[in-house]
Amino acid sequence: MSVLTRDEAQTRAQLLDVHRYTIALDLTTGDETFESLTVIRFAARTGADTFVELKPAELRSVVLDGESLDPETLADNRLPLKNLAAGEHELRITASMRYSRTGEGMHRFTDPADGETYVYTQMFMDDVQRVFAAFDQPDLKAVFELSVTAPESWTVLANGITEHLGEGRWTAAPTPLISTYLVAVAAGPWHSVRTEHRDLPFGIHCRRSLAPHLDADADEILDVTRACFDRYHEKFAEPYPFDSYDQAFVPEFNAGAMENPGLVTFRDDFVYRSAVTDTERQTRAMVIAHEMAHMWFGDLVTLRWWDDIWLNESFAEYMGYQTTAEATRFTDTWTEFGVVRKAWGYDADQRPSTHPVAPENVEDTASALLNFDGISYAKGASALRQLVTWLGEKDFLAGINTHFARHKFGNASLADFIDSLASTTERDVHAWADAWLRTTGVDTLTPAVTTEAGTCSLTVEHTGSRPHRIAVGLYDHDLSDDEGRLTLRERLDVDVPQSAPQPIGKPPALLLLNDGDLTYTKVRFDAASAEAVGTSLSRLPDPLTRAVVWNSLRDAVRDGELAPAAYLETARTHLPRETDLALVQGVLAFASAQVADRYLAPEERPAALATLSSLCRDLIRRTEDGDHPGLRLIAVRHFIDVAAHPETITAWLADGTVPGGPELDPDLRWRVLARLAVLGATDEAAIAAELERDPSANGREGAARCRAALPDEEAKRTAWSAMFDSDDLSNYLFTATAQGFWQPEQADLVRQYVPRFYEDAVAVAARRGPAIADAVGRWAFPAYAVDAENLTLGEACLRDADPTPSLRRKLADQLDDLARALRVREGATP
Repeated sequence: MSVLTRDEAQTRAQLLDVHRYTIALDLTTGDETFESLTVIRFAARTGADTFVELKPAELRSVVLDGESLDPETLADNRLPLKNLAAGEHELRITASMRYSRTGEGMHRFTDPADGETYVYTQMFMDDVQRVFAAFDQPDLKAVFELSVTAPESWTVLANGITEHLGEGRWTAAPTPLISTYLVAVAAGPWHSVRTEHRDLPFGIHCRRSLAPHLDADADEILDVTRACFDRYHEKFAEPYPFDSYDQAFVPEFNAGAMENPGLVTFRDDFVYRSAVTDTERQTRAMVIAHEMAHMWFGDLVTLRWWDDIWLNESFAEYMGYQTTAEATRFTDTWTEFGVVRKAWGYDADQRPSTHPVAPENVEDTASALLNFDGISYAKGASALRQLVTWLGEKDFLAGINTHFARHKFGNASLADFIDSLASTTERDVHAWADAWLRTTGVDTLTPAVTTEAGTCSLTVEHTGSRPHRIAVGLYDHDLSDDEGRLTLRERLDVDVPQSAPQPIGKPPALLLLNDGDLTYTKVRFDAASAEAVGTSLSRLPDPLTRAVVWNSLRDAVRDGELAPAAYLETARTHLPRETDLALVQGVLAFASAQVADRYLAPEERPAALATLSSLCRDLIRRTEDGDHPGLRLIAVRHFIDVAAHPETITAWLADGTVPGGPELDPDLRWRVLARLAVLGATDEAAIAAELERDPSANGREGAARCRAALPDEEAKRTAWSAMFDSDDLSNYLFTATAQGFWQPEQADLVRQYVPRFYEDAVAVAARRGPAIADAVGRWAFPAYAVDAENLTLGEACLRDADPTPSLRRKLADQLDDLARALRVREGATP
């Protein structure tokens, strides 16, 4: 299958001016395919050859300017258009297109809860070609007119306001100029909640089986939507550029959400059917804000080529967190960003696959797809946060509004963006961009404190090349508090590199670089501060400050500077007193999935699980009064996940509740059953009974996860065959099966599958495409096997087996993480 190169896109953009697409889709022709008619009106600036892209099940006819072309000329998803004359043209293409089960193109899903069917599009990068014919590149914007024929009971949603003409026929209002990848359709018997705001129709939609859960949260979702919408209109001079704002929560969605103009699609995991924490609600609010920011940065102004994907994602990531904090009840978003998202960026930036936030060598769409990672999102957002700190928010927003005014309904590049910022400030934004956006890796800042005549001075030792404007927190012990509370004496603004040492007065108990987390860097502690962290971390007054400290400890473990056991002991000491949900969740996740499962030797793992189990019991006891339900839920979830013995959680499942609460809702029941499967304390009959109790899509995934986790050879053979010998599993069922398969407790049982993984992964990725390749590399990789043999096998696969680009990238990252885990283990060996 051909991929579009940057040179080809530039050549075609110089040749063509695309005016309008008229698209008719017929979704009533069966379960496997749908009909697609595309009429493209465009002009050629000169006489030349070019091509249009599509990936049909069957190409029925091609007519250019009234003359039929041979459908047999279609090759590698490209239909050549030979000898185009300069001037106006009309291209008409009819085709039968395949529905997807992998979340790419037109995804089709039948809800096991009620038998209802839904379809939706995900056109990103080059998947529009799975739905209709297109000149598929972001800088050939056009107007899109869409009509859809669907079953009579369905509702059709699209980028513009839709109208039902009767007999299942729907039309959507023509769009403004947008890119091909942003066209969207979602059709099915949706449950909808509709309202208006600022004279625009707003709607939220989900499948019918989730209706009670959407209704329960509709006020919160719409309140967040309205608040963010209003806040963006305070920030941005350009008004919202589309005719409506729909948010559809769709099944088996690969990403968190997609910024289709006027019709944002979200994974329907955000329609909560079981208890969740306030941090999870905050995450949903942030994603709503993130996608809405794209309406301006991404949709109104769109990247010219995929090397500037950071212009979309970094901006939306920054605005999502900042606007959620400003406009909603979720005011501590940057703590969750610091402990979860930033860690994603730091990890990605230390692998061999790292790349600049704004790379210069994205040669084709396959390469571009690999850059949707922690660098384009988290590191880029961190860079923008540092830019705002250095530039000032007023000048930053002025530059943004200049950018919108210059490029609305058009395309722009990094150079255009920086020029817009530079027009509003005297600071050298171009030099800042070179230092921050064109470089790779993570800087490290280390404090060096000297004392002379009782007065201390700080020198910040800097490993790396980027300039930083940071806050330095000076904390003293509260002498009136017997529990080691630390109080903020002063927060100093320091520019790195420094022009001279910074006077700080008397020695503080704790000196914290990057207090407030305003830049992107690792930080280290001086000896006195490290001692204060060990005794008083949980007594620091601000959760964002504690997040910076926890991130530093996490980095030190990964870099081999802090023993994994010491991290566990710090968690055991301080998490029972922690109140921030994002911090508790983030620390427990790292402690269990990385420290216990990968960084400690197998013989040390039982003691680590016991430590984590004891920690979770303390949190459960502490929350018996019911005042901290989110904290209690996190503790219960992790207690289940680290249970080494089945008795307690078996009793919870039998009783349907944790003593003192919470009751076991469907998600907790499946969580318990999955752990019992790992421990060999349940069986197929119990799994089947639970699936009968919960026949939903989530239930089906839970059953797949449990069955793959059963510790017997037949269960493993069946799960492996389902993943690698058949193409029947959807993207979500593949992921669930993979999540259940590899278990550290079952090392001997699954060892034979480690060498098989590399051969079978290469085959299934080539056969099923990028979405499944991503799932294979992320979830089906034998991460439990932290040994030299696994590393050697993986390196041979990369060298000799020619995996697809998506799988190659995932395997390279996994193998680098594996090599890091081996180094940590070696360093931790007494």
